[in-house]
Amino acid sequence: MLSIPDTEAIDLPTFKSGIAMTYTLTPGRAAGTFLAEMMNRRITGSRCIDCKKVTVPAQDFCPSCGGCDPEFVEAQGFGTISDFTETSAGIIALICIDGSEHRFPHQIIGSDLKDLRPGMRVEVVWAQERSENILCIQGFRVAPDAPKGEIRPFANSAKPVEMQPYKIDLHYEHAFGPYYGRLFDEIKTSRRIMGVRCPHCEKVMVPPREICDVCHVPTSTWVELPHTGTVRAMSVINLEFRGQRRPPPYIYAEIMLDGASTRLIHNVGGLDMNRAKELVKPGTRVRAVWREEKTGSLDDISHFEIIDQGET
Repeated sequence: MLSIPDTEAIDLPTFKSGIAMTYTLTPGRAAGTFLAEMMNRRITGSRCIDCKKVTVPAQDFCPSCGGCDPEFVEAQGFGTISDFTETSAGIIALICIDGSEHRFPHQIIGSDLKDLRPGMRVEVVWAQERSENILCIQGFRVAPDAPKGEIRPFANSAKPVEMQPYKIDLHYEHAFGPYYGRLFDEIKTSRRIMGVRCPHCEKVMVPPREICDVCHVPTSTWVELPHTGTVRAMSVINLEFRGQRRPPPYIYAEIMLDGASTRLIHNVGGLDMNRAKELVKPGTRVRAVWREEKTGSLDDISHFEIIDQGET
């Protein structure tokens, strides 16, 4: 009998991964005007027509009372530090722009963390290059003698920026833990698909997890599962979208491996996609097809192929 999960080593190596996504941001009227006016080195705020409070940067809705359709105003680049912290990118502070009821987060430049105090006066520092971007403001520097800024009426505002290219690029390390850790290790080294059995209802779960989905008790022993199973649900993917691992069309299926009580999500392939709906449906028998390359992930299974009805 295979050992129970909690006897397995839990200090397993992590794997490095990342999330990268490009998209188009629609800033809206207020933020779009704020960004457009960065080119003119003007700081745009919004004054609520109901409560008369000013917000910098400009917002489409008043954060204080929820009023909409505010009027735009121009704020001068002076203010007071409210809060601050140090990050790997530098010192980030919440700045109360003179005349604004709300705080504006941005970078503090030219000062050390130990020299900063809440209440210090600061002034804006513009970047050399002009752009429709918040980084057109390089940051704020400490200016003890900074004058009191005024909120001025805004005339002839620039056309709002309608779309802004944006990208998220996040790198991280993920710990598999003892359950997924053994699943992927067994796949890589032995081409074995492992699940865990609940000691109460005796259901076998794959991928393995610590707690039974049904009984909510800790799982018991490891179970090696066959490479064959039955399709329980499927969908033919015809649309192309960012992040796909294979070009469409392909079949995305929920597969119940023989002896398992839960479904494993994978692809069904090796068939004429023009006949996909005819050949693959709930109840279709399938078998794992392994790649030669071993990566230690479910991608080591290239796809599941249909088992001929005459096979045993």
